[in-house]
Amino acid sequence: MAELIIHTDKIHYNIKSLNDYFQRYGIRWSLITKVFSGDIEFLENVLTDEIIQEINSIGDSRLTSLKNLKTLNPQMRTIYIKPPAKIYAEEVVEFADISLNSSYSTIVALNEAAKKMNKTHQIIIMIEMGELREGVLQGDILTFYEKVFGLSNIEVIGIGSNLGCMYGIEPTPEKLQILSDYKSKIEQKFNTIVPFISAGTSITLPLIESGTIPSDINHFRIGEAMFFGMSPLKNERFRDLKMDTFEFTANIIELEEKEIVPEGVIGDGNIGHTADFDQKDVGESSYKAILDFGMLDVERSDIDPYDESIQFVGITSDMLVVDIGTNTNPDGSKKYSIGDKVYFKPNYMGVARLLNSKFISKKFVGN
Repeated sequence: MAELIIHTDKIHYNIKSLNDYFQRYGIRWSLITKVFSGDIEFLENVLTDEIIQEINSIGDSRLTSLKNLKTLNPQMRTIYIKPPAKIYAEEVVEFADISLNSSYSTIVALNEAAKKMNKTHQIIIMIEMGELREGVLQGDILTFYEKVFGLSNIEVIGIGSNLGCMYGIEPTPEKLQILSDYKSKIEQKFNTIVPFISAGTSITLPLIESGTIPSDINHFRIGEAMFFGMSPLKNERFRDLKMDTFEFTANIIELEEKEIVPEGVIGDGNIGHTADFDQKDVGESSYKAILDFGMLDVERSDIDPYDESIQFVGITSDMLVVDIGTNTNPDGSKKYSIGDKVYFKPNYMGVARLLNSKFISKKFVGN
């Protein structure tokens, strides 16, 4: 069975390193675990008691994941990081201490659910900043805040935005300053305090040291940098974070020298994906290895083989075919045999899909 290897020691290092970094700048932060889809085994291995003490709150975009987090540790402070579906207001209040919101009618439903449970539910109001995802329109934010401000069991603890996720709109200092200005406007108009501006994500991290981020951007929601060691702003490693936190290994289940170009009439009945081939290769052959995973487990574009000589041939629901050329090392010895493993580096979405596949085993190392 193909296997996802999870280096928990390196993930723990990243969590502690970033926590120390945020403390130096007076920034609160939430660890976002949505890439792991609430996988209990993963949460138990990564969110140890020692590590939880380092984190202000844990966030996810799935209610089942938040339920698993609360099951793991009922005292854990949780945050629901997408606007809730109105129908699930009671579950949101039960499993999330905080939620991000952009719909007044949904917040009213959250308020009613919180009344029933004798709770105060905290919210962060999201503002549309050009990404065209969730967010109250900027021209409506003061009116929106005024309506929400009067709800009995809702506490507005901040405003926020989500940049870089859909269209890739960068969190420029100018964009972030707009949020800072809205915080000031709300505080002046309603004679209140808005404790947090939650506008920081992994893509925003490089702006902290550059000194270009407004000082009141004081809450970050971090997932990719924590688990993969990089900021997507320029797809570069952030500081000294560990990037080799995940490996994916697959087994060679067949290895034969075969034609490069398929033979016969190619119809529309295939369900797989294949690489292009050149008719000049008709009659040529190379060694093909079949690996024990497929499209049901992960998109092939989300994993890169460590062996750069390996070339993609095709993928079906449960098998991947790769071209390994002559299958010889520089010294002439055989490179691969049946039963050998091929190692891949998965990206963020690759890990998310592999953890969701019931056909992929997990191995935790470094605890």
